[in-house]
Amino acid sequence: MDSAINIYQVFTRLFNNKNQTNKEFGTIEENGCTKFNDITSTALDQIKKFGATHIWYTGVIRHATCTDYSKHGLSTDNPHVVKGQAGSPYAIKDYFDVHPDFAVQVKNRMNEFEKLVQRTHDAELKCIIDFVPNHVSREYKSENLPGGCVALGSYDDTSIAFSPSNNFYYIPHEELHLPSEINFPYTQQAPAYHEIPAKVTGNDVFSAYPAITDWYETVKLNYGIDYQNLWHEHFEEIPDTWVRMYEILEFWTKKGIDGFRCDMAEMVPVRFWGWVIPQIKQLNPNIIFIAEVYNPEEYRNYLFRGKFDYLYDKVGLYDILRLIIEGFGSAKYISDCWKTHDDITSKMLRFLENHDEQRIASRFFAGNAEAAKASMILAGTMDRGPLMIYFGQEIGEKGMDKEGFSGIDGRTSIFDYWSLPEYNKWVNAGKFDGAKLSDEQKELREFYTSLNWLRLNHEAIHSGLFYDLMWKNYNGNLDSDKIFAFLRYSDNQKMLIIINFDIHQTHTFRLFIGEHAFETMNFKKEGKIKLKEVFEADFSDEFPMQEVLELGIPFSILPNSALVFELS
Repeated sequence: MDSAINIYQVFTRLFNNKNQTNKEFGTIEENGCTKFNDITSTALDQIKKFGATHIWYTGVIRHATCTDYSKHGLSTDNPHVVKGQAGSPYAIKDYFDVHPDFAVQVKNRMNEFEKLVQRTHDAELKCIIDFVPNHVSREYKSENLPGGCVALGSYDDTSIAFSPSNNFYYIPHEELHLPSEINFPYTQQAPAYHEIPAKVTGNDVFSAYPAITDWYETVKLNYGIDYQNLWHEHFEEIPDTWVRMYEILEFWTKKGIDGFRCDMAEMVPVRFWGWVIPQIKQLNPNIIFIAEVYNPEEYRNYLFRGKFDYLYDKVGLYDILRLIIEGFGSAKYISDCWKTHDDITSKMLRFLENHDEQRIASRFFAGNAEAAKASMILAGTMDRGPLMIYFGQEIGEKGMDKEGFSGIDGRTSIFDYWSLPEYNKWVNAGKFDGAKLSDEQKELREFYTSLNWLRLNHEAIHSGLFYDLMWKNYNGNLDSDKIFAFLRYSDNQKMLIIINFDIHQTHTFRLFIGEHAFETMNFKKEGKIKLKEVFEADFSDEFPMQEVLELGIPFSILPNSALVFELS
């Protein structure tokens, strides 16, 4: 990798919403909404200075909503099959359209989005959007269909449960029965929703009776697998849905999109990905595909057969680091983690927040944004893969509001119209200068900025190899539940990184770096070794190499922090 990939995930609806009414279950008229035009060149320049290389604009594709755009010629959605007033961005209404909420002039919404993409590129940032391949909203209707494309379901035989040529799965002759618990302020005056025959619900519910905990607002797409008959694959001919999905990816690629974060990618057959991704890369060889996956046994399958560039590292490093932050885990588990995925670890996307996970600062997680500092350094320096930061993470957004469909759960709502009080202090009425942030928030944001630029400015981190030093230090000389040390090295640069996960105590110890480590790095084993701190401090020291080999190097490391040295 020539440089680090630092992704800044933005939940588009909430990024720069100037309306701070924040009424529970509020409408767009009451609570407001970010527009594409609100993501200004000033904002993008500041995100570039933050050290981001890519922005993931979450939720820009048109999705089901309770907001009525019928006067603009767009069909409405029955509120009973919409989650929240704003709606879930993963219940796609039209794959070929952007969401009208984000447009100043609804009829010009695509043009406004294209200008945002251009502003993003002008700021020397890459643009990532969602691709939601597994399911669509129950009332999916493509009203912006490009010429030559066919709308999903147009030629389905709805009298049979499965056909390889159908785009959806059906429950013949049965009406859909929505969960009785659907009783929200926005549904109480809405007409009943009818669907005959019922379509299979998005999270593989082959029943006409989805539960309130199911993805009841979505329907499953058919990629040619007959799930109810031993998962039999009908791939002799390319299934129609594969072709439709290629058309969608082609459409957005030609609009200058630089990457796709593929929602629930492992719910779609790996053979589809292996078929479609190489074709899209013929249009743009540099485009990246990121898979949301949670089954480690399938990781290599989706990388090698599915041709993905990167995978979520949720069931792995995220889970381990969360346990450590909460005081239940051990740093020893980190070595186990990389050994499990040693051959693919550079393909793993690391993060500690995203739209699905709870905010670090929420009482459901750490209760303190500062508590994740050591873990973020580990996530950002352990290997060559991408690092992702969720907007607001860098200033300690708590996610503890009761927005409506989303209650007090430690997450920033993806279903409701809302405004983020802490993040708005950085936005500062469109100045994006952080002038209203507290000193603690400014310090936290500076920490994240430093981490991003550490990744960008050091070849050993963004392109080098990894060497775990802990095998040489399980001898009682340090607390291996709290301390983790490793090397990153390339031909031109060698680095030593030591992390203290203990949020309470300074740790003092001698760290051993064996001959094998120096040989692996092609590092001279005579004379002296010089250590220069390159992260949040500015000091250097040197030690005779023979002393290092025999006695180790003495260190004292503050709580919840790291020492990052360049070696020479």
